Amino acid sequence: MKNLPKPASSPLAGAPGGALSVPDWARRLSVLLDSALRIPGTNLSIGLDPILGALLPELGDALSAVLSLSLLVVAFRQRVPKLVMARMLINIALDALLGAIPLVGDAFDFAFKANEKNLRLIERHHGDPTQPASFGDRLVVFGVLTAAVACAAVPVLLSLALLRFLLSPAH
Repeated sequence: MKNLPKPASSPLAGAPGGALSVPDWARRLSVLLDSALRIPGTNLSIGLDPILGALLPELGDALSAVLSLSLLVVAFRQRVPKLVMARMLINIALDALLGAIPLVGDAFDFAFKANEKNLRLIERHHGDPTQPASFGDRLVVFGVLTAAVACAAVPVLLSLALLRFLLSPAH
C-alpha cells in the first residue's frame, strides 16, 4: 500500500472555528479504493474500485459508490460548500454509472479515481464555508445539470412532436 502522509490529529492552524483535518480513515479509504496497489514497473496504481467492478459487475460498483459516499459525509462535517459537495456527488455518480459498463467501465474506474478527486476537494476547503467554490466546480455542476435537463427534455419534446404529428388533420 502507498505510504500516506501522516494526518494531523489537531485542528488545522488557521482553519475557521477549529475545523478538524480530514480523518485518517477517509484518506485510507480513498487510497484503498483508487490506488492501493502499484503496478510493477510503472508509476500506475489500481485500487479496489475497478477490481470490485470487474469481479462483481454492478454489485462491486454499487458497493464502491456506497463507500465513496462516506467522503461526502466528511465533506458535510467539514462544512465544504454545497456546490463543491454537488461536484463530489457528480464524481461518485459518474464513477458508479460509467464504472458499471463492462470492461470500458473498469478502465474508466482505473483512470478516473473519483475518491482521490473528492479527497482533494475536501482538502482544498479545509472546512472553510466562506471559501467559494471554484469556477471549475461551478462549470462541472452547471454542465451536468444542463445535460440532465436536456436528457429529460428531449424525450418529452420528441413525444409531443410525434403526438402532434399523429393528431394533425393532414395525417
